[in-house]
Amino acid sequence: MTPHDSPTDERLLIVGNGMAGHRLLEALLAREPRPQRITVIGDEHTPAYNRILLSPLLAGETDRETLTLRDHGWYTEQGVELILGERIETLDRERRLALTDTGRTLAYDRLVLATGSRPAMPDVPGIRLRGVHGFRDLDDAAALTRLAESARAGSDRAVVVGGGLLGLEAAEGLRKRGMQVSVLQRGTHLMNRQIDVTAAALLRGELESRGLEVVTGARLAACDGDPQGHVTAVQLEDGRRLPADCVVIAAGITPNTELGARNGLTTRRGIVVDAWLTSSDPRIHALGECCEFEGRTYGLVEPIWRQVEVLAARLCGEPVEGYVEAPSATQLKVSGVSLYAFGPIEPDADHEVLTYHDPQQGDYRRLLLRNDRLEGAVLYGDTAFGPWYFERSLAGSDLGACRQALLFGAGDANALLEEAA
Repeated sequence: MTPHDSPTDERLLIVGNGMAGHRLLEALLAREPRPQRITVIGDEHTPAYNRILLSPLLAGETDRETLTLRDHGWYTEQGVELILGERIETLDRERRLALTDTGRTLAYDRLVLATGSRPAMPDVPGIRLRGVHGFRDLDDAAALTRLAESARAGSDRAVVVGGGLLGLEAAEGLRKRGMQVSVLQRGTHLMNRQIDVTAAALLRGELESRGLEVVTGARLAACDGDPQGHVTAVQLEDGRRLPADCVVIAAGITPNTELGARNGLTTRRGIVVDAWLTSSDPRIHALGECCEFEGRTYGLVEPIWRQVEVLAARLCGEPVEGYVEAPSATQLKVSGVSLYAFGPIEPDADHEVLTYHDPQQGDYRRLLLRNDRLEGAVLYGDTAFGPWYFERSLAGSDLGACRQALLFGAGDANALLEEAA
């Protein structure tokens, strides 16, 4: 436990109106007493929205309004000053002032950096050609939608660089918009950081049956363009050349640390914070994709939501245990594909491996246990019991009494556990 003396009448400035910054704002407003003087500034021109739904938006499965978390009126009702379309350029840490790119000066007592991340763009020739995009925000989704809608009845080609979660979601969205799509994956199989070879093969088979082309062991060497500066093809390191009217880069993220770095905060891959999300300046905090804790940076929402709860309590002067790392589960958000995974990808010598595979139904489950405790799972097809497995893993439950039923669902397994108890 660490005491904290932050009064709720301090001036709080939240830099970043993405999902992390907005989640923090909601958590602060739900507290009693709540901070009374809050300013939120974001460089996008729209209030906070749910970036997780960008893939369904690109696929045409939802509309833009569905993504909106709160409208302008809500901020006014809550007494929160909202500034959009501006970014903080300079901090005067001694005087606790922030200067925006429009010349506005904002005073603060406490500052939260929730500046997020940007696509990690490979350093190859042609990466700045028109038609080469990341996939991180509404502008990216809108640009890709326009490109897809101008496709000539499936004759236009899209290449997605990255066979992880975001890349596959973008690829499926473009395919649903009528484009011919190739996915380039550097590794030997799709989602190689989250799932094993068997699940990846099932996933690949499903995506290829929909018309996606999957190219593994593919390393981008260059993007070719026409005289007008628009991308026309990608070149791979092995010499292959794939035509492309559109290229989506979804091969990792780069934390937005620039504001912290140029104003003297300690940064490495991210803005370095302690367990209470405090930077090297005790009046400045960071959370989400821009921060780094114990050498780790973040791209999934689960750990960021836990960071939010710690920081919200701290900013309101509540005693709170510091943030600690915990496992996170992965789910693929592609319509018609169910995949759930957590824990180690490959078993080690001490793991007991339980496997169920029904090729006809397309169901696959692989559990990794150590001393009757579940440490990892990969589920493809029927993933209904994924959260139950994850909860048992987090709790460190002894599953020896239900071991023979583990692969076949939570109902039988729970019954055996209750009987043993």
